[in-house]
Amino acid sequence: MTVYWRKGCPYCASLRRGLRRAGLPTVDVDIWSEPTAAAFVRGHAGGNETVPTVDVAGTVLVNPSARTVVALAEGAGITTGPSSGGWFRRRTG
Repeated sequence: MTVYWRKGCPYCASLRRGLRRAGLPTVDVDIWSEPTAAAFVRGHAGGNETVPTVDVAGTVLVNPSARTVVALAEGAGITTGPSSGGWFRRRTG
């Protein structure tokens, strides 16, 4: 599961905290550091760089709640783990 975010976005921070609490494995990509990530988000958000945008097993959600992402992940067979924060990975340019 990939979470597209940017620095200073309170919605991104909230979603990322919620997903960490749920223990979901994520790869977090800063769209301001990776032009291809920004292009991916624009392609799914009507040309805008709306974040957070999440790709869960090929299903892309724009500005979802953590509850929605957790439900979709569970439906896709992505299991939650301990909420120790050990699942969190950040990818930057």
